[in-house]
Amino acid sequence: MKRGRKTNEANSSSSEETTKKESKRHKVIDEKTLAVQSPDWANLLQDIILQVFQYLPLLDRAHASQVCRSWNQVFHMPDLWRCFEFELNQPATSYLRATHPELIKQIIKRHSNHLQYVSFKVVDSSKESAEAACDILSQLVNCSLKTLGLISTARPSFMDLPKSHFISALTVVFVNSKSLSSLKIDDTPVDDPSLKVLVANNSDTLKLLKMSSCPHVSPAGILCVADQCHGLRELALNYHLLSDELLLALSSEKHVRLEHLRIDVVSENPGQTQFHTIQKSSWDAFIKHSPKVNLVMYFFLYEEEFDPFFRYEIPVTHLYFGRSVSKDVLGRVGMTCPRLVELVVCANGLRPLDEELIRIAERCKYLSAVGLGECEVSCSAFVEFVKMCGGRLSQLSIMEEVLIPDQKYSLEQIHWEVSKHLGRVWFPDMMPTW
Repeated sequence: MKRGRKTNEANSSSSEETTKKESKRHKVIDEKTLAVQSPDWANLLQDIILQVFQYLPLLDRAHASQVCRSWNQVFHMPDLWRCFEFELNQPATSYLRATHPELIKQIIKRHSNHLQYVSFKVVDSSKESAEAACDILSQLVNCSLKTLGLISTARPSFMDLPKSHFISALTVVFVNSKSLSSLKIDDTPVDDPSLKVLVANNSDTLKLLKMSSCPHVSPAGILCVADQCHGLRELALNYHLLSDELLLALSSEKHVRLEHLRIDVVSENPGQTQFHTIQKSSWDAFIKHSPKVNLVMYFFLYEEEFDPFFRYEIPVTHLYFGRSVSKDVLGRVGMTCPRLVELVVCANGLRPLDEELIRIAERCKYLSAVGLGECEVSCSAFVEFVKMCGGRLSQLSIMEEVLIPDQKYSLEQIHWEVSKHLGRVWFPDMMPTW
């Protein structure tokens, strides 16, 4: 009995030792496996960290830079600061998080000479945010920007600033940036003298200029830009800045072929804005020089203000009507816009546009995109329109409420008929109900 008990005790002791050894061995294996599976964040390739940092807001980027020495080195790499957006707002007037002022000062101090593609996004309408943007602009004395954008998502902002304060800050950039290629300054108090400074320092490099709603700029000011910046390829401006002289300057032999010209035709007060007429000969000279140009026109007019437009052939390619437009105007579009590629009509009224659409299909042989909002078209006329345009209609956005059933087609039938002529499945857009 004693011998059996001792044997059992020995076996039990041996079993416990074996279990401990196995447990220890598994623990070592688990630790090795964990070491293999757990990434060493500090030793990530800097190129990968750089890619991640580029998608982070500035404040999050700054917090991440405090993780380790390697991440902090990436935070100060020049490539990270070539493209940057300053987001500005006042906490009291916006729920969005703004860039911290002290952090901005540090960035400008250490990386202003690395900045090349810069935009300022003012996300509230406060004067303080616009002033902060100007203060930052005035500090960019050691940089040579390639692109600059001043974006105000909530008006007024920049227009509330003293004109001299804004011009002084903007001039700093124009003088110090000798290779500015893109400038977007909508809704700002920029003026003719500041544009002359821009031209004097960047005439050889400027390729894009977008400056809608800049009331202090005259046709002479924009003409100065066109006369001197022969490499200009894209231009966006208000209609009041468009002139025969400007089109002829853009058509000169020394000027490159323009690729995009956007014109905003806007009226805030009905009957109080006078719109001039551009001569057909000026359009002809312009299109002869730049035959592949995209001419985009946005109309925000009241019906009685369309009289000067579409009286003769114009080379518009993309046409957007943001307010109600009459049947008569749309009929003239079909007669005067043979280069039309895209047509968007937000509203028309309660008179069907059957004849106007058919005329547009007949005359506008390049039309490939159409959008209709608060309009009315009979189902038969719409099917005929699609049949005439055929498969070239790559985009067809029509609200279901636009289509009026008639004796030939119901709303259920028009889906199949239109799909047949387009060569693909098509449905009208539905108004969401919530």
